[in-house]
Amino acid sequence: MTKLTLGSHPYLLGFDQLERLLERNAKSGNEGYPPFNIEQTSQNSYRITLAVAGFAEGDLSITVEDQQLVIRGRQRDEAEGRVFLHRGIAARQFQRSFVLADGVEVGEAVMENGLLHVDLTRVQPETVVQTINIRKG
Repeated sequence: MTKLTLGSHPYLLGFDQLERLLERNAKSGNEGYPPFNIEQTSQNSYRITLAVAGFAEGDLSITVEDQQLVIRGRQRDEAEGRVFLHRGIAARQFQRSFVLADGVEVGEAVMENGLLHVDLTRVQPETVVQTINIRKG
């Protein structure tokens, strides 16, 4: 029995890119750090909130790469010359990726009380009806 994929299904034309995005996101290694929430703030807007306590704005970067929102954090280890009796707060880097659907745009990002909020909006495309003429062969 052959595996049926989105790109090979006869009624789903042009969805091979979506399949590649799903596979890449599954392999991206999104662990449980940092924890995050995704909330719908209106019918066409969303907010992703990441718990980034200990990170400064300069330690974070937000990019959109090939229909993916990528949020990276890299803390500077300022432990030189310091003696820790216990070190339970590690300077840890992370990368979180979120696949964006067509028409989803990234708005502003705000740092507030150790939380990074990233706002997204879905732009509603205009409905276009195209008539195809049939010519005689």
